[in-house]
Amino acid sequence: MKTIEKKYLLPFVLVTLCFALWGFANDITNPMVKAFSKIFRMSVSDGTLVQVAFYGGYFCMALPAALFIRKYSYKAGLLMGLGLYAIGALMFLPAQSLGSYYPFLLAYFILTCGLSFLETTANPYILSMGDKETATRRLNLAQAFNPIGSLMGMYVAMNFIQSKLNPLSTAERAVLDQAEFEAIKTSDLAILAAPYVVIGGVLVLMFVLFVVFLPKAKDIQATHADSIGKTARRLWNNKRYRYGIVAQFFYVGVQIMCWTFIIQYGTRVFMNEGMSEIDAEVTSQRYNIVAMAIFCVSRFVCTWLMKYVKASKLLAIFSAIAIVLTACVVFIDGHWGMYCLVAISACMSLMFPTIYGIALEGVGDDAKLGAAGLIMAILGGSILPPLQAAIIDGAGIFGLPPVNISFVVPLICFVVVLMYALRGNTVNATQK
Repeated sequence: MKTIEKKYLLPFVLVTLCFALWGFANDITNPMVKAFSKIFRMSVSDGTLVQVAFYGGYFCMALPAALFIRKYSYKAGLLMGLGLYAIGALMFLPAQSLGSYYPFLLAYFILTCGLSFLETTANPYILSMGDKETATRRLNLAQAFNPIGSLMGMYVAMNFIQSKLNPLSTAERAVLDQAEFEAIKTSDLAILAAPYVVIGGVLVLMFVLFVVFLPKAKDIQATHADSIGKTARRLWNNKRYRYGIVAQFFYVGVQIMCWTFIIQYGTRVFMNEGMSEIDAEVTSQRYNIVAMAIFCVSRFVCTWLMKYVKASKLLAIFSAIAIVLTACVVFIDGHWGMYCLVAISACMSLMFPTIYGIALEGVGDDAKLGAAGLIMAILGGSILPPLQAAIIDGAGIFGLPPVNISFVVPLICFVVVLMYALRGNTVNATQK
């Protein structure tokens, strides 16, 4: 059975471009927690407000996006997403001029309102493009292009932002007088904002491309006559769907934590070997890029494996391996701990689309509204990283550094995903 039928090929290709676009946004942003902390002389906890604003936008806009595409169309939802994404990215220019932290947070929030529209629309749209038996595999294939965008985001962050920021360490910046601090901050903010302004211009061109070439695809969309309340009650009564929202919340949290705090973990490891802070950060980002490359390759491999292994079983296997690797990150210090942290990405590769596909299995056109709950679960990326950051800012215990101890939070998240793989998707979907 074909994963993609010929009549859906054009919309599949165009919509799959969106997966790369939000992957770029996610992974150019993760290293900015450290960058903003340094530029504004803030703690790691304050720096994670970037993630709060970023994933808060996902949460706030998911339901409005679902209602929008329910009333209009998938195409309208994608265009709205591209438009908001472009506006948020271009807002980095006035934020840079203001020289304050909070305008950047507003820009991130609006940008991710656009990403929320894109994800709420694109995921169920891909699921609907063909036979239900191949839906989860089709979504894994489309999602495989997300880490390609992520790799581009990491590359830009490392080569056009991190490596060009003023090399003064956090401690050295702390003792600067106000005039020196302001001069360095102004220069660093210009460097940080430039790639976002460029991607804003690219998004304007993408918007035009979608207007011209994306078909309305009326044959893919189904008319839904039920009220929103009736649809919501039906989804709430679907136990597999409810469990899926919980699993997705913890999965997105663990993904963001593993890719954000690899910088803090690696910086400590490499500074202990005598590197400067800036060199240690750049080296850590290289490891992050390796992790994303592994994630990308693993997603294609997992899509192939799903031809032979049930998606839920594969999810359980990879969750269990991730638990073991994360325990090693906590208790094994140095390079081997770093290697284990990088290897976790191979396990994470199938989790988001697989949880998503399992949760929406058999819900039919309710997926338009059901997608909102699963995208709102991305709030885990806003709530959980500050919890890990608070542990990093604290003191170590049992002779372990605080950054190592902090990976207990991702460990718990993987346990939740494993529980969903073993139990959540096996219950009767209609059981209350």
